[in-house]
Amino acid sequence: MTREEKSQVIQDLTAQLADTSTIYLADISGLDATTTSNLRRACFKANVQLAVVKNTLLSKAMEASDKDFGELPDVLKGNTSMLIAEAANAPAKVIKEFRKKSDKPLLKGAFVQEEVYVGDDQLDALVNIKSREELIGDIITLLQSPAKNVVSALQSGGGKLSGILQTLSEK
Repeated sequence: MTREEKSQVIQDLTAQLADTSTIYLADISGLDATTTSNLRRACFKANVQLAVVKNTLLSKAMEASDKDFGELPDVLKGNTSMLIAEAANAPAKVIKEFRKKSDKPLLKGAFVQEEVYVGDDQLDALVNIKSREELIGDIITLLQSPAKNVVSALQSGGGKLSGILQTLSEK
């Protein structure tokens, strides 16, 4: 690979890192072709991009990026695959589901919404992260709850009041 090609790859990776807030780094070495193909299909179904990257080029792209990746460049050793998705927990769910059948992929680290997670032991925490849409839905539900209580109290109170007035008018 020539210097110009490497420079272009670094620019592309830097642009990719700037455009997304969810990046997972995993080790898929040792998977045979069929298993790797199945992993790629699972990623495609979950709307996750899977790409094998060179560690040095990704490290340079992280340095060139405006984001603070913290300890993430330190895990760039051995084979590295980058998983990128819109939903914060989609790659973690794909990895967890895939590991029911295989011992790989191993999570090296993740950069999710300005937070850095390092190590395979963080997988369960990453699976439980709620997406932006789920958080907005929870907030709307919480905001609607007091209003629903007030409306139901007024409706039940109005029914009682009309019942009392009707009883009094009949007497």
